[in-house]
Amino acid sequence: MKNILVTGADGFIGSHLCELLLEKGFKVRALSQYNSFNFWGNLEKISNLDQIEVLSGDLRDSFFCDKLCEGMDAVFHLGALIAIPYSYIAPQSYVDTNIQGTLNILEAAKRHKLKKIIHTSTSEVYGTAQYVPIDEKHPLQPQSPYSASKIAADMMALSYYNAFELPLIIARPFNTYGPRQSARAIIPTIITQILSGAKSLKLGDLSPTRDLNFVRDTCEGFLALLELENYGEVFNIGSGAEHSMQEVVDLIKKLLNSDIEIKSDSKRLRPKNSEVLRLLCDSSKLKKVSTWQSKTSLEDGLTRTIEWFKLNLNAYKTGIYNV
Repeated sequence: MKNILVTGADGFIGSHLCELLLEKGFKVRALSQYNSFNFWGNLEKISNLDQIEVLSGDLRDSFFCDKLCEGMDAVFHLGALIAIPYSYIAPQSYVDTNIQGTLNILEAAKRHKLKKIIHTSTSEVYGTAQYVPIDEKHPLQPQSPYSASKIAADMMALSYYNAFELPLIIARPFNTYGPRQSARAIIPTIITQILSGAKSLKLGDLSPTRDLNFVRDTCEGFLALLELENYGEVFNIGSGAEHSMQEVVDLIKKLLNSDIEIKSDSKRLRPKNSEVLRLLCDSSKLKKVSTWQSKTSLEDGLTRTIEWFKLNLNAYKTGIYNV
């Protein structure tokens, strides 16, 4: 398998995955969401963009998805709307992109007989942990329209394995962070506010805990799945370490030598029953069938992330809350 399609390649994880695939010698076709500005998102920030075949289009169009999969050996399907707050006010767009878009890719992959499909899920489908660490047998809990759309997309993907024997594996990454991440996520929000000289740090609830995995480690987990033939199965990808958002704030403040005051911002709070209070990943299933390991400590990963943001702060509208 040499010809690899990456949907959502213009996003945070997708752009890093494209870089890793090129590094490993694959030929990459990257989907960037169509816009009239000919802007390719985070793909614009990678050094070897000239080695990638970039196609602009929309997952919601089945005709386009059919052309997109033509001539490909495998697809990493990362394309999705992922911002949880926006899903409260625009749920239909999540159904259209995350469910219908996934269906379009699955149907195109089936028609063109792709050798492997890696479908991207999310730890948000688990909701607040009923037990920890969370393995792949944990119940699914739709605590937001976003997570509901991803659960539906996962089930659609598995149905194509069961009904049509599509060679499909589901990757379920926990919270990923690193360079190029959108400011809608908490780590970039903290870093950009401090670097921009804000008088106070506006944040939401800092009590939830998350399993934070550096983006390179997440992408190497995706690549490990490409080597497997465990079709119809789900694999968690996470660090196995749990940190509260307060701990993350404190560590970033320490790394930036900042004493900025934290101010609670009601706009950044999720509805009461929608907040996922605890996530901690059990990646033992993936580790048993591959050599993959999460290698980057939180402090090292945050240090590398901060250094990137220092050089690219002008790409962020730091004075605006990014839904």
